[in-house]
Amino acid sequence: MEIYSIGFTKTTAENFFGRLKRSGVSRLLDVRRNPSSQLSGFAKDRDLPYFLEYLIGAEYEHEPLLAPTDEILNAYKREKAMTWEEYETLFNALMAEREVERHLLKESFEQPTALLCSEASAEHCHRRLALEYLAGHWGGIKIVHL
Repeated sequence: MEIYSIGFTKTTAENFFGRLKRSGVSRLLDVRRNPSSQLSGFAKDRDLPYFLEYLIGAEYEHEPLLAPTDEILNAYKREKAMTWEEYETLFNALMAEREVERHLLKESFEQPTALLCSEASAEHCHRRLALEYLAGHWGGIKIVHL
């Protein structure tokens, strides 16, 4: 099973939706803490379901269970109070505390799914950490960063 990840910053809507369409994604799972942020542009939660359905025939879901807490995110991004490695440790502990592997159904990921966050690259993004966490618990998952 392949699960994809994608970010919307530093790209155009054409490139973003084109990558999703070429990969065959039929469900976009939004793992942002605040999907209605003013910085979201074409990826605001009130507009994204329409664009996905109209442009590529995909559905939209928001899954806050895979989002970082404000406290962890702000300490890393705004306050620069921790390194990426510290953020990674705290985020993985949060996933374990929430028992996301038990609350999400692996079967729901059999539908071609992409996790969405804002970061252009998955290298320093929680969507990569969430996917690696799930793959470690569920097994049989190939992660593809679009």
